Amino acid sequence: MRRTSKPKAPRGIKNWAEDDRPREKMMQKGYAALSNAELIAILIQSGNKEKNAVELARELLKMSNYNLSQMSKLAIKDFQKVKGIGEVRAITVAAALELGRRRQLSEAVDQKVLGNSKAAADLLVPLMSDLPHEHFCVLCLTAGNKLLHYEFVSSGGLTSTVADPRVIFKIAIQHMASRIIIAHNHPSGNLRPSISDKTVTEKIKNGALMLDMRLVDHLIIADNKYLSFADEGML
Repeated sequence: MRRTSKPKAPRGIKNWAEDDRPREKMMQKGYAALSNAELIAILIQSGNKEKNAVELARELLKMSNYNLSQMSKLAIKDFQKVKGIGEVRAITVAAALELGRRRQLSEAVDQKVLGNSKAAADLLVPLMSDLPHEHFCVLCLTAGNKLLHYEFVSSGGLTSTVADPRVIFKIAIQHMASRIIIAHNHPSGNLRPSISDKTVTEKIKNGALMLDMRLVDHLIIADNKYLSFADEGML
């Protein structure tokens, strides 16, 4: 007697129970009820012939060991390595991750007074921790440590960037800064300052004194952690 195989259950999300579908689940239970994969599934909207949107989202998360911070370091081309994730979907996911970073940053900027290394790190870690290449940033402050302006002054490769003191001081003078904080990230995750890091810190410290400014700190940012030159007694 010939056996007939059972038809496979439909994989598409539209065939799920209504309260299990990501969009409907969000409407009924709120944002917090959704997993990271379900939230990403809403962004990518639909699956392909082999996998539904949630399964594709899990594939994206798997690329970064299910760590959203690591995921935000991935390039758009990295997302496209997942079958079913084209350029438009990859850009949508990347844009959502960038919005999350900027939300963290705006909360830190609202505090404005940067009286210690932690306050500066609260601003800089969300801004710089996930960048795939080295970037150098300057924060312009009043004499009372209120934030006037921040700006990236250079970017480099995976291991180094060049910070031109002339550019840093030009920005500081334009914004009438009395104090400055400089910062750069280490994509490698290593917080230890290099000889070059120490040299540029000394240059900027001495240059600031000649302009009646003060270099308050130099922060190295890596993997959501930071090292403060001021806290370590290196200024």
